[in-house]
This record gives sequence, C-alpha cells and structure tokens, in this order.
Amino acid sequence: MKIGNPLDKAVGGVNARSEGASTADKPGKTSSAQGGVGESAKVTLSSAAAGLLSQNEGDFDLDKVSSVKQAIDDGTYKINPEAIADKLISNAKDLLQGKQG
Repeated sequence: MKIGNPLDKAVGGVNARSEGASTADKPGKTSSAQGGVGESAKVTLSSAAAGLLSQNEGDFDLDKVSSVKQAIDDGTYKINPEAIADKLISNAKDLLQGKQG
C-alpha cells in the first residue's frame, strides 16, 4: 500500500515549511498579518457592483432569525419534514422542467 499523493512526485514534491515561516521575510512579499497589501492585491468595485452590494442590506428579518435561533437553543424548534420534502420535490420538478423546456 502506497502512502502519499502521487501528484507530489510528479510536480517535484511538496516543500515542507517550518512553523512560523513567513513569506514576509522575503523581499517584495508582504504578509496580511503585518497589515501590508501588495499593489496587485487591491480591488476596486464599479459603481454598478457597489449598487448591487448596497441593495442586499436588509434582505432578512432579524427578529425572525433571532426567534428561530432562540427556539433552536431552547430545543423547542419544530421541524416539519413533510413541508421540507414537498419543497424539495417542487424545486426538483422546476429544475427538470427548466432543462426540458
């Protein structure tokens, strides 16, 4: 029985890194632990993307989420397996009809 990943040998093996080793010690490299970000790592969003992100705020009812969480923590949350099964079947039918139509 062979142990190990055969791809490791194909690509020249896996280099072991000692604990505490950091790429920040090498010239031109920064570490997120040190708070540095390389110029190539910066991202800017278009106005359309920023608009889409701002629309997602408030997509859920915080009070309902809190009450469900509390019911789960208390052990009083009731699961309706029939409703779950019906919804799964309905979603599967919709997917199959979408592929056929």
